[in-house]
Amino acid sequence: MRILVTGGAGFIGSHLIDRLMANGHEVVCLDNFYTGHKRNILKWLDNPYFELIRHDITEPIRLEVDQIYHLACPASPVHYQYNPVKTIKTNVMGTLNMLGLAKRVKARFLLASTSEVYGDPEVHPQSEEYRGNVNPIGIRSCYDEGKRVAETLSFDYHRQNDVEIRVARIFNTYGPRMLENDGRVVSNFVVQALQGIPLTVYGEGSQTRSFCYVSDLVEGLIRLMEGDQQGPINLGNPDEYTILQLAQTVQAMVNPDVPIKFESLPLDDPKRRKPDITRAQSWLEWNPTVPLSEGLKLTIEDFRARLGERVVAQGTKTGSLGSSQLPLA
Repeated sequence: MRILVTGGAGFIGSHLIDRLMANGHEVVCLDNFYTGHKRNILKWLDNPYFELIRHDITEPIRLEVDQIYHLACPASPVHYQYNPVKTIKTNVMGTLNMLGLAKRVKARFLLASTSEVYGDPEVHPQSEEYRGNVNPIGIRSCYDEGKRVAETLSFDYHRQNDVEIRVARIFNTYGPRMLENDGRVVSNFVVQALQGIPLTVYGEGSQTRSFCYVSDLVEGLIRLMEGDQQGPINLGNPDEYTILQLAQTVQAMVNPDVPIKFESLPLDDPKRRKPDITRAQSWLEWNPTVPLSEGLKLTIEDFRARLGERVVAQGTKTGSLGSSQLPLA
């Protein structure tokens, strides 16, 4: 099939493209490179079955495709809060444009939604029936409410225009190719530990998250797209860890001498986050398989290689530069 992946040069999108190309599909990658990077898709650029288009999805585009994986949107607070108006435009106008394309060419459409639609949940773990506890005027709402509207649009296009839709609610995902300045907790801790600077834990570190390795998530997305269920379906690893536990794990794996420092909790930061994946298990026969220890090992190796390349590049220009001196951003 000919498959469009919006945000395909990003962290999750590029891993998805790897799988789709390996499965013999023709892939069109659409990205404006706000948070995506060409290095993530470099190996496919000369492949005749791969096409890269630099495009912002807030503007319409005409393509002929069979499926659309709609992943385009900054997913970390650092990036989506930097330009909140652009974030909500991407979620609303961008999704409208992609649903319009799906309607015109009769493509199946998969929306990469998020666990953020549950806000700071009052129900634990979170099942798809839970309607969430979101602050509509908070600093995270450009993303949270944007994705909620994107889900609304998807189901309205299905009901009104018979567009085939699939909706995945993605929980915390990690792995190689995360941005160094991503602002999310796994990348923060790994980069800080590799640079020998204190690991920043907000609050007392008692808030919890569930961490899904990227290959497991991609498997879930493909099963959802190829299956018969519209969703929404939670995709995430139900193993729950406190942020302090994660910090201590990364500390032990990378640099036991790096201290942990505590800072005040950001506004509207969810206290607990854990997916109920009963639907994914029964509808998709999907279960995450990569344990946190193994996934972190692969993620740390990737960050170490990329930070090492930067050290060499900067050292060539300015003399020797130790990794502990690298700027976080």
